[in-house]
This record gives sequence, C-alpha cells and structure tokens, in this order.
Amino acid sequence: MTQEHNKRYYLIRTDILPEAIRKTAEAKEILAKNEASTVNEAVEKVGLSRSAFYKYKNGIQTLGSAATKIITISLLLEHKLGILSQVIQSISEVDGNILTINQSIPLQGVANVTISIETVNMQVDPEKLLEQLNQLRGVKKIEIVGSN
Repeated sequence: MTQEHNKRYYLIRTDILPEAIRKTAEAKEILAKNEASTVNEAVEKVGLSRSAFYKYKNGIQTLGSAATKIITISLLLEHKLGILSQVIQSISEVDGNILTINQSIPLQGVANVTISIETVNMQVDPEKLLEQLNQLRGVKKIEIVGSN
C-alpha cells in the first residue's frame, strides 16, 4: 500500500484535541477569514508557536473546509462590452475558481449568464461576493441558484 492509502481520517470533538492541534485549526481559520495577514499574527492571536503551526497545518482541516463547495449563480447582464469580463475579474480577485460559464444570446439588451464557482479558497463568503457583483455597472439581477 502507498502512503496515501494508509491515511485515515477521523471526526473528533474539539475538546479532546491536544491544544496545539486545536490552536493550529483556529489560526488557519483566522488566516482564511483575513483576520490576520501573516502566520505570525495568526499564531500570536491564538497563543501558538510558529513551529507548532507548521508542524500540524497540513494535517488538520475544519469540517466545513474539508469538502469542495460549489455555488452556481445566475446573473442578468446588460449587453454591453466588458460587463461579463468585469464579473469574471471580480470573482478572480477573491480567489473564486470558475468551473463553468453559460451565457444566453442577448435578447432585448440583456443576457442571462450562469456561473459555477468553487468557493473553498475564496477570501470572502459567497453572500459578500454577490454583494460585490451586484455593485458592478451592468449587473441587473443576481442570485444563487444552486450550491453543495
């Protein structure tokens, strides 16, 4: 068996985890939420050494981050040059990974666009992304139509 096949995963209550592992998970969450800009800041906030963080960081994930999260959004966009490009750029700027884009033929000056986005590495939550996209000139309507 390869080393990959020997890996096993457990679901463990937080209160029985060793302190260093629990604090590593907390530091990773702080970094993911942009509440600290460096590992140094994050480990300082939770009271953990950098060496302990680096020792455990690849071996622990919170349950919510373990699965790939995909949202599908539907947008109604004005049929004007560059609007879809701005939407794509905005998603990219927050580290959203675009999986699919489907655009209808524009009718009466608007086009329906559906975009599926992997959100696991995004720097903002999906609701915040929708707020940002809704502020773009030419976005008439936006909504989440599916998620996993």
